Amino acid sequence: MAEQDWDNLSEQQWEELCDRCGKCCLVSLQDIDSGEIYHTNILCRYYDIENKLCTVYDKRCQLVPNCLKLDKNNVDKLPFMPKTCAYRALFDKNFKPQPLKSLQGRVVSETDIDETDLESYIVDWDDI
Repeated sequence: MAEQDWDNLSEQQWEELCDRCGKCCLVSLQDIDSGEIYHTNILCRYYDIENKLCTVYDKRCQLVPNCLKLDKNNVDKLPFMPKTCAYRALFDKNFKPQPLKSLQGRVVSETDIDETDLESYIVDWDDI
């Protein structure tokens, strides 16, 4: 899609670009010194993996301080966005479509972990 095309998308059309994989709902950690991003297999408490949706979508940014509302003005500036993200494909000239792998069976809810042990959940998946 050319830049001028996505500039004219309505909010509903923008939202429909999302494949609802939930990968942007995984907790990411950033090294303060190097800026390096580390992905974990910890899934936001509000993401319903079976139905592939956020259960508090309209209030997500208020309930989860680190949750960002993606739009065409910021999605290309967010280094933690999954490599397979449909939105990222709009901006990444090196984007190579990959088959989507489900998170089912590979993640743990943030409600089930000890927050002091986040580093233990860092993963090196090729589809994030």
